[in-house]
Order: sequence, then C-alpha cells, then structure tokens
Amino acid sequence: MQESRLFKIVYHLLDRGQATAPELAEKFEVSVRTIYRDIDALSGAGIPIYTETGRNGGIHLLNEFVLDKAMLSEEEKQEILTALQSMNTAQDMGGSQTLQKLSAVFHLDSENWLEVDFSRWGNKGFDNKKFELLKSAVIHRKSVKIHYAGSSGAAGERIVQPCKLAYKSKAWYLKAFCTEKQDWRVFKLSRIFDLEILDESFEHREYPKSIDSAEGEYNQITLRFPKEMAYRVYDEFDENDIQRKESGDLIVSAKMPEDAWLTGFLLSFGTQVEILSPVSLRHALAEQARLIYEKYKEA
Repeated sequence: MQESRLFKIVYHLLDRGQATAPELAEKFEVSVRTIYRDIDALSGAGIPIYTETGRNGGIHLLNEFVLDKAMLSEEEKQEILTALQSMNTAQDMGGSQTLQKLSAVFHLDSENWLEVDFSRWGNKGFDNKKFELLKSAVIHRKSVKIHYAGSSGAAGERIVQPCKLAYKSKAWYLKAFCTEKQDWRVFKLSRIFDLEILDESFEHREYPKSIDSAEGEYNQITLRFPKEMAYRVYDEFDENDIQRKESGDLIVSAKMPEDAWLTGFLLSFGTQVEILSPVSLRHALAEQARLIYEKYKEA
C-alpha cells in the first residue's frame, strides 16, 4: 500500500507542480504525519522532492525531474505503446515516431494487433484530415468555423470553441461552445462538411457533466424484433438492453430521445420492429409511415 501511495504522490506532483501535506493527506486518506514519512522515504530513494514553508510553500519536485522509465511496470509500458498504436493508423496523426522512440526507451516491441481508423469507408482522406484539424483546435484552444448540416435538415455556418472529441455509438462527435447560441452543443463529425481554424483563441472551460447525464431524463422505449433481425439489433443496441425470448424474438428496452431521429431510425427497420411502449411513439411512427405512403402512392 505504501509503495503504491508513494508512486501516486510523485505522479500527483508531476501533474500539479506542488501540493501541501494536508491536501495529500486528504487525497490519499492518511494522516499528515504519514505524508511526511512518505516524503522522507521518497527523498531517501533519490527522488528530488523537497518542502518549502511560508504562505506559498508546499511540497515540490525539482523542475528538471523526469519520471524514470523504471518506475513504470511492464504492463504499464505496454499499455502506453498500445494506446499510441491505436492512434497511429490515422493519417498524419504523428504517432509513428513517438511510438518508435518509446518502444526503444522501454526496450519493448509493440505487436501490431490493433488498428483504429477514424474515417468512413471511401472517405479516408477528408475524415482523417477533419479529425486532425479539430484535435489541433482543441489542444491549442482555437475557434473553428464549421459548415454543419443540422438534424432539422438546414445547413449553416457556426463559429465554435472546441472542448473535446468524443466517440459514442459508432460515431465521432465534437463537444463545443457555440458562439451564436451562447451555449454548449454537440456536433456529429460526419455532418461537418467544411471547417476552418481561426486565429481567435479562447479561455478553457469545462464541458458541463449535466449535458452528458441528460440521457437519464429520456423515456424508456421498449421494442420487439424477430429473430431474423438479431444481426442488426446487436449492432445497434447494448447487449445489456436486449432480452431474447424462447421464440427467438428480441425485446429491447432502452432510454432514448423521442425525436425525428428516433422515428427515422425505427423506420429503417421497416416492418421488422414493433413498438411495445410508449404508445405516443407508436402513433408518431404510424403518422410518419402514413405520410410516406401518401407521398408515393400515386408514383
């Protein structure tokens, strides 16, 4: 336990620059006296750690200190190389040289068993370039002008302040602050068909966790699929949300937003889906099917 805590103290100081003994004691749930004993142990092991008294004092590492590779376990080294390898297949990601250097430092070969490609089939060049540009904008805190096709069907120009790139449900998204709406928005990367990094910088702000937790406010949707649709059901839904009946039918129960996207998504299953609940969604889907029929019945 002490050895693990000593490493964590070093990592914490490398990340934060300094800390007080009471802060470390609270973080690691030990006494202040134990923290000072840990500091003595680290100093005795050759770690350049020192304390300063006074108003701005605290516990520090020398600025020139670099964590020695020997302090990482073999498993941790392999995890670092694997993470870099997963990024390396995207064009111009710049991971290849870093991967080679760390492999040499760690004296490990990273086996090529994992491949990640950020692009869609047939659209490799632009998708990877788009990802690279947005990654740069996030890191350097540069505003971006994007041309975006919204869910309403209207395409428009937005100036956004990128916060992070996120992968969810087989698609990449950009979480950003929209300067026009003066609020946070989530943009699907596949709907961004042009972008430009601007010279304008912005102050970093945290993406609100409350937005990601909004899923808990969605209604429970219950669907029935015949066994012939199993291949697609397991593609589209979490396995924990799927129940297989003795007949082979699949019952899916999940929280989803009841909007135009959902009705369009369910229509893509044709007659191979039955909405068990809520009733309002059954009516919405029936109405959309009626409008489609009216549109094409005389074609």
